Amino acid sequence: MERFYRLSIPIIACVVMTGCDSTTSQEQAGGHRDAGSPVNQEAVAALIQKTMDNMVFVEGGSFQMGDFGPLMPNSGGRTYTADSDNKPVHEVTLDSFSISAVQVSYADYDIYTEAMELPRINTEGIEVEYRASDVPAGVDWYQARDYCEWLGEQTGLPFSLPTEAQWEYAARSRGQFLPFATTDGYINRGTNYPSRAEILASTPSPLIGPQSIKLIPPNPLGLYQMGLNGFEWVSDWYDENYYSVSPTKNPTGPIMGTQRVQRGADFGEGNSSNLLINRRKKNPDLSYNDPRGLSSHSAYRVNTVRCAINKQTY
Repeated sequence: MERFYRLSIPIIACVVMTGCDSTTSQEQAGGHRDAGSPVNQEAVAALIQKTMDNMVFVEGGSFQMGDFGPLMPNSGGRTYTADSDNKPVHEVTLDSFSISAVQVSYADYDIYTEAMELPRINTEGIEVEYRASDVPAGVDWYQARDYCEWLGEQTGLPFSLPTEAQWEYAARSRGQFLPFATTDGYINRGTNYPSRAEILASTPSPLIGPQSIKLIPPNPLGLYQMGLNGFEWVSDWYDENYYSVSPTKNPTGPIMGTQRVQRGADFGEGNSSNLLINRRKKNPDLSYNDPRGLSSHSAYRVNTVRCAINKQTY
């Protein structure tokens, strides 16, 4: 697992220096400190260091993207799923990139919202029951994108959401034929996947929800809980038939659409929902039409993010 340290020290020095002329810290409404205060700048600098330390280099290459069931020995041509949107399996070639080993936590996102003088997220209603410093922050697509782009502004590096192809390639440890992003590609509860008790202990809620980050071992590439800890946003628009027209080199999805792609699964779904080939979709603002009229948005807590850097060398 290759990580990057060389740029982190100068980046942090730059971040801290931006707050050198700040006056004493002032508490903002809702308990937020002044974004320009030295205390906040130290928190931002620490977050940048942590983020850079967690970035894993992914060497580019080619792989078979999509439902690779028919390519497996003794499969008899059978697919893993009956879904049509992860077919046909097709070759994709990617340039090298880096991706975070971990999802963005509430502790991370709180530093960002404080620095941007934004209100903290998910502090009311049932969402607060799933809020803990070391579990993935529940965000819509716009919040996910904005966080990654903010990291880019702080570091001068091309941070962004990963593309759908980058996400699957990394989750499958550079495109190996691995069904799940565990130590060995399979789910073994209590060994490479947490028990129900461990998941319940991760948040204040008495119900199944997000797991603590790094609760289980990473995949062979060194990435934690990809597809195993809620949905993760990627940059692509969703099109059910995109795999039929996808370019081979560095695909980025359709040029337009109404919904964004997610990878992963809801909490409490069966193992088949965690297959790395599965594609999901949601409105980017999480809005939806509830036929019962009980809600106008999907639950934030199940929608998470990890960021990528689209640069081959450092």
